[in-house]
Amino acid sequence: SLQGIIKFDKDEKSLSSLEIIVPRDLADGFVNNKRESYKFKFQKIFDQEAKQDVVFDSVAKPVAECVLAGYNGTIFAYGQTGSGKTFTITGGAECYSDRGIIPRTLSYIFDQLQKDSSKVYTTHVSYLEIYNECGYDLLDSRHEASRLEDLTKVTIMEDPDQNIHLKNLSLQQATNEEEALNLLFLGDTNRMIAETPMNQASTRSHCIFTIHISSKEPGSATIRHSKLHLVDLAGSERVAKTGVGGHLLTEAKYINLSLHYLEQVIIALAEKNRSHIPYRNSMMTSVLRDSLGGNCMTTMIATLSIDKRNIDESISTCRFAQRVALIKNEAVLNEEIDPRLMIVQLKKEIQELKDELALVTGKQRTSELSQEELLQLDELIEAFLEDNEPDSILDVGADMRKIKYCFIHLKVFLLNISDKKLLSQNTSNKKDSNKEAGEEELKKLKELLQQRDNEISILYEEKNSIWV
Repeated sequence: SLQGIIKFDKDEKSLSSLEIIVPRDLADGFVNNKRESYKFKFQKIFDQEAKQDVVFDSVAKPVAECVLAGYNGTIFAYGQTGSGKTFTITGGAECYSDRGIIPRTLSYIFDQLQKDSSKVYTTHVSYLEIYNECGYDLLDSRHEASRLEDLTKVTIMEDPDQNIHLKNLSLQQATNEEEALNLLFLGDTNRMIAETPMNQASTRSHCIFTIHISSKEPGSATIRHSKLHLVDLAGSERVAKTGVGGHLLTEAKYINLSLHYLEQVIIALAEKNRSHIPYRNSMMTSVLRDSLGGNCMTTMIATLSIDKRNIDESISTCRFAQRVALIKNEAVLNEEIDPRLMIVQLKKEIQELKDELALVTGKQRTSELSQEELLQLDELIEAFLEDNEPDSILDVGADMRKIKYCFIHLKVFLLNISDKKLLSQNTSNKKDSNKEAGEEELKKLKELLQQRDNEISILYEEKNSIWV
């Protein structure tokens, strides 16, 4: 129980329940018909003691995993000013453990990309601020922005297929975590802040930090594109609550209007038979078009203030979150063919079909093969003959000139082999005959030697017998 106002029951196996108790106001009299309790159910509830790493593991990590697999993802924080949206999304600067969802997600994504060597990855980031229904590029290349007007203005464009494109929003490549964090820091530096009585550093604009990932397997023409929107919405409190006037009042009205249109889109999506969804009413809903009711895995973080004065705002936030929970998105894998590789493949296929057609129709080319073509054919034949694989193919296309040349070349090659074999055989026969003749001569010499030995023995014996 938080100050006796908000009660919640954590359940790891099923939905967690939250109850907001409205204390009695004596000014309303002893008997009044005001509702005293509001109950809501959510997938997960965190108290004010929850650590940033626990929030990341539960909320952002599953979405980041889907984005790495090729699906789109969105995480957006909604709630009144001072309830912890920016701390949850971006984090605090006091200590390293206060890092929010964006820096932790960047760290996780680059860690996973480094581990995966099976694909080639390209990562870009963009950072958009929506203030008074106008978009601004927070990663402006000029960097030094002292006023909002110094930043590049971003406009919405729609193609014939009703896809949204953001003109002038820069995509900055980030090859590692450090580069991505530097871009985040640059964007946060450029982010405009105003002071209100409720919070001296409350945001008066919506901010969308987007991570774009492209992946391709080496040699494959298929590319996967995915993006992860990390959204910090402006404070959802009513205009009267902000206690501001002048241009700050105008800001508050724009904020409330855009959040109102966001709510209208959520309500329309929750109604099953609704044919028209009013995405175009505001820049925020246009940008998040595919995140709400589209091809995206979307998670919402609703932040509440535990102060008794903010009970109405807390109830309003919970109601909005319950409506968002009714939306069913259908995320699909974002795959496409690399047009450059596709062009190469199609050119090759067209040439093969032309060659095949010429072969079938008999319309053969009569011009002689060039010296360069002959050299290429020689290289192909040599590579084919040196390849020990039984399934290797000599592919020279459907050109009879080249096919005839290859047959002649192979015939000459085989004839040369036959001549070499015959020469080798003759040489071998000659060697064999010479060997036999030598052995016969040696045999005769041995016999002659033996005969002479015998004669010497006889003579020696006769000489001895005479002396006796």
